[in-house]
Amino acid sequence: MKVQVLASVMQEEPLELAQRMRLESDAVVVNQCHRLGYEELEYRGHLVRFFSFPDRGVGRSRNEALLRADGDICLFSDGDIVYEPGYAQAIEAEFQRRPEADMILFNVEVEPDRRTYWITERKRVRWYNCGRYGAVSFAVRRESLLLSGVTFSLLFGGGARYGEDSLFLKEFMDKGFSVYTAPVVIAREGAGESTWFTGYDEKFFRDKGVLYRCMYGKLARAMALRFLLAHRGKLCAEVSLAQAFRWMGQGISCGRHPG
Repeated sequence: MKVQVLASVMQEEPLELAQRMRLESDAVVVNQCHRLGYEELEYRGHLVRFFSFPDRGVGRSRNEALLRADGDICLFSDGDIVYEPGYAQAIEAEFQRRPEADMILFNVEVEPDRRTYWITERKRVRWYNCGRYGAVSFAVRRESLLLSGVTFSLLFGGGARYGEDSLFLKEFMDKGFSVYTAPVVIAREGAGESTWFTGYDEKFFRDKGVLYRCMYGKLARAMALRFLLAHRGKLCAEVSLAQAFRWMGQGISCGRHPG
């Protein structure tokens, strides 16, 4: 069983990136920059394939990496992820422990104000609680992913806070594939200021509303209220719950009538 990191990065160099990420597995890296190019690097006995494209968009670059993947287990990543020693072996062990799993979600440590989940037990993920996980927590069997035909949406980006990630996960489960959690830390997010998260403001709630419309359809408003009630202490520190719900409702309406 081979674990392979699929990384979406911007303006990076192969060796510097591999060292900073502390790679201990094969990797396919899609580098968003101003040129076309391809390089191969052997790093700590593993093959890092480094593709450079002028195209932009995290969903697009993840799809490009998927097209070039050949590992048994694909592990999504970003340029600010630093892996724990033994991460590949830990992931292999969880799939051996859970052979029926098509995907397993792992813990990645982030700054407390940006944390959306923390896994404390092994259990199956369901459609109603899949919206909290980012792609850097996903480890998926490549064969299952190819059978599903699911790719990352190009309609959402980081501004919608894990928008394309949540859609990817729900669509994968909607196709009948099983997703489980594992209380295992595989990486941490490097220090740095977010390039997309500006706080729990009008943009955040409207974007979340658009996402919920795409994910939940007619149940979008009910799921939006559930989300706000469950996290009101964190989300509604500066705006009222009623205002946050109105903004999410506006996003839901936009999702129903694009443009």
